[in-house]
Amino acid sequence: MTQTAIPYHFLRGGTSRGPYFNRADLPEDRETLSRVLVRVVGAGNSRNIDGLGGGNAVTTKVVMLSRSEDPAADIDYFFAQVAVEEELVDYGPTCGNMLVGVGPAAIEMGLIAPAGDVTPVRIRAVNTGALVEAEVQTPGGQVRYDGDLAIDGVPGTAAPVALNFMEVVGSRTGAMFPTGQPKDVIDGIEVSCVDVAMPMMIARAADLGIGGYETQEALDAMPELFARMEALRIKAGALMGFGDVTKSVVPKLGLIAPAQGDAHFAVRYFMPWTTHPTVAVTGSQCLAACALAPGTVAEGMVRAIDPSPAVVTMEHPMGTLDVLVKYETGAEGFSFVSAGVTRTARLIARGEVLVPASVWGGA
Repeated sequence: MTQTAIPYHFLRGGTSRGPYFNRADLPEDRETLSRVLVRVVGAGNSRNIDGLGGGNAVTTKVVMLSRSEDPAADIDYFFAQVAVEEELVDYGPTCGNMLVGVGPAAIEMGLIAPAGDVTPVRIRAVNTGALVEAEVQTPGGQVRYDGDLAIDGVPGTAAPVALNFMEVVGSRTGAMFPTGQPKDVIDGIEVSCVDVAMPMMIARAADLGIGGYETQEALDAMPELFARMEALRIKAGALMGFGDVTKSVVPKLGLIAPAQGDAHFAVRYFMPWTTHPTVAVTGSQCLAACALAPGTVAEGMVRAIDPSPAVVTMEHPMGTLDVLVKYETGAEGFSFVSAGVTRTARLIARGEVLVPASVWGGA
């Protein structure tokens, strides 16, 4: 036998997509696991021609699921960001868009049983320790994918999957502002280093010499911009306590600008070496927190946000995204409590993906 067959489900989650595996069907040791995921995706080629990847960072993501031993969770969600043009796997971040598909995939895999018309799935993000509750439509004991909800960046409509993120502040560092202050200056540029759901370095688009309304394609054609942003991000990563982040996608990067329409602000989100076609779910929560907190780079740029609970709307290259936030302000200052989003997912394929037996011979 020259190839090893691995069962998988292939889902779109939010505005990302990729294979979802039962963790038990993959190698235990991290080194072998990385080699397997590189071959599954076809990393190391701009087109990912020899794997399931789609030549973009939102299509080279992998999800691994298992029943959780944590009493607060039903499912453990282990995420891997596989590179496009390098044979590299990063287990540091999590992904909120792929998280949208976790509940449906766990039910499809038999890791959790449907419970009525709507099945709540308590999810622990292994990479960060975050807890999220998903509400999956399961009429008749089957995951429902058809529905009326449209999300910008995905054609058509589908059934809603509601996500409520808990304990999102200090997801990796233990603090909303890991540097100890809401604003820092790096190489003469004001930035806010924020850790809510996803650690990010956030700056004003104008300070980097762009408008903040450019398309994904236009931004990806600006190598000088990316070189400057990466230099800032590397220094921000050190300030946030991550050490050398040259090979890590954390912290992510966001550039904000005043909204052009009815949203609260505009954002261009980076992954970080390419432009996100929309905005990441976890990143949207971090951006919302930055927009709400006093003293950040967003101060004076964001339209007034309603008292808690409030919807924060942000413009991205393909439309808008809403984040429902709960926050507190008082004598003790600002406190970000929780965030929720409603997105969609769809099962695209299921079966077996094959990797060379020389990479892994199977369990």
